[in-house]
Amino acid sequence: MPIIDLKTTEKKEPVSGYKARFVHSDNITLAFWEIKAGSKLPAHSHVHEQIAQITEGEFELTIEDSTFVLKPGKTGKNCHHSFKC
Repeated sequence: MPIIDLKTTEKKEPVSGYKARFVHSDNITLAFWEIKAGSKLPAHSHVHEQIAQITEGEFELTIEDSTFVLKPGKTGKNCHHSFKC
């Protein structure tokens, strides 16, 4: 189906406090995350490319030993990272 209604797409919670709706194609997955304030995601990396866009609120991104606060309009590069919302 070429049109996807996110309101009817099942929410999944792969990590406590991190709920997402996923849209999959043959070559990419698009994730729409809703993150509970204070939720942490341990340091990790991906074998695939990833793009994140903050649409509201603040997101604390740690890349190696440096921590940045991301707000709408900012993003980070792909590397070993962790998050706190």
